[in-house]
Amino acid sequence: MPALKQLGSRIRDLRRRAGLSQVELAGDELSASYVSLLESGKRTPSDEVLRDLAEKLQCEPDYLLECLEEDPGEGLELDLKFAELSIVSGQPQTALEAFEAVAERAQEAGLVGPRSLAEWGVARSLENLGQLESAARKYEALLRLPSRDRGKVLDLAVVVALCRCLRELGDLSRGIDVAEQALAEMRELGIVPTVEGIEVMSTLVGLYAERGDLHTAEHLAQQAIDTAGQLNDRRAVGAAYWNAGLVAHRNGHYEQAATLVERALAMYAEGDNERAVARLQTAYAAVLLHLRPPQSAAARDLLEQAQTTLEQLGSVVDTAYVLMNRANADLHLGDLHGALTHAEASLEHLGSEHRLQTARTLLILASAHFRLGDAEEARRIRETAALHLEASGATRQSAFAWAELAESMAATGDTDGALWAYRQSLMQLGHRSVPVAEAMSDPSRH
Repeated sequence: MPALKQLGSRIRDLRRRAGLSQVELAGDELSASYVSLLESGKRTPSDEVLRDLAEKLQCEPDYLLECLEEDPGEGLELDLKFAELSIVSGQPQTALEAFEAVAERAQEAGLVGPRSLAEWGVARSLENLGQLESAARKYEALLRLPSRDRGKVLDLAVVVALCRCLRELGDLSRGIDVAEQALAEMRELGIVPTVEGIEVMSTLVGLYAERGDLHTAEHLAQQAIDTAGQLNDRRAVGAAYWNAGLVAHRNGHYEQAATLVERALAMYAEGDNERAVARLQTAYAAVLLHLRPPQSAAARDLLEQAQTTLEQLGSVVDTAYVLMNRANADLHLGDLHGALTHAEASLEHLGSEHRLQTARTLLILASAHFRLGDAEEARRIRETAALHLEASGATRQSAFAWAELAESMAATGDTDGALWAYRQSLMQLGHRSVPVAEAMSDPSRH
């Protein structure tokens, strides 16, 4: 209750208990209308007036005076709403500064709940700014807090956000461990499936798919779809279809992937989450580029539309994804210089922390250089991409990257280099004995 309203309520209650009218309480010093305004919370009295009223009402002056003491949390809720609006409207730097200010004030006032909400906002702002390492540390700190101190911040929402960061950072194994632990705790507690639980499952599907464990990812994706169907929640069903489409895409089942992503897009299109719809349009465009024949022009149009939305409402990663896919669409359409421009812009957005997405973008950049006749630059970039994927634990993708490098080496007549790169590809797929290549030396040593 606002301070003046609370004060007015106390004066009115005490007056009625004392059997006094407003005229009697006002006496010679005040007017009855002034007392009426006090009781309705429309006037701020001086300390002297409150002491006089307390004497007439036979209560301790502090009982009335404390209502006018400064509330340490006053304004925090409004500031949190402003910060939240900033992050939703695509202004992560403004949101970060606002959330940090609220967190500092809440800490000084000893208000645990508002501080947790502010720290949650700080973490999301950092993520949207592309500062993934810092964001991940903030998410992990929130998870370490006792549940009572997290207040309105949902455990599973933090888990999903942390896994999202770990995935972009290329720490797939850690992300899988976090998501698996959260799901195990849900099962142990016998928690009925929730929207947040489905999002954790869907996030786990994406992590397994990135790591190349497509059998597990496919099984879990179907489980997520079946479980989401019990909730009658379109967002949960949409998330499940979205990640199932990712698995089908990774498996090379492009027609199936298109159907699944179309279903997800239909689910999200009925809501008001423009950012999610634009991200799905990006995912759908990526699938269209792999259909036979590729629907390159349609993909380009979708990506242009998605980019307009995500530049306003999305994160740095969202924009980087769109730019990477635009580069891929340019390759399909034969616009090699456009592919270079969009791929380089994507890398600039990503910075140094988004290892997995950086590797994918580098592969597209390498293809553009190769088709423009710069085979040596293409080879260098592909090697860098393959090493990024290998370090991330994305062994299946790394294998494909090494294989692409081998093909580009073979096309330029570098047979020894091609055999070496093919060997790296086989090793990523778990094949540790390649007799025909045992005598081959690493061309990087020459």
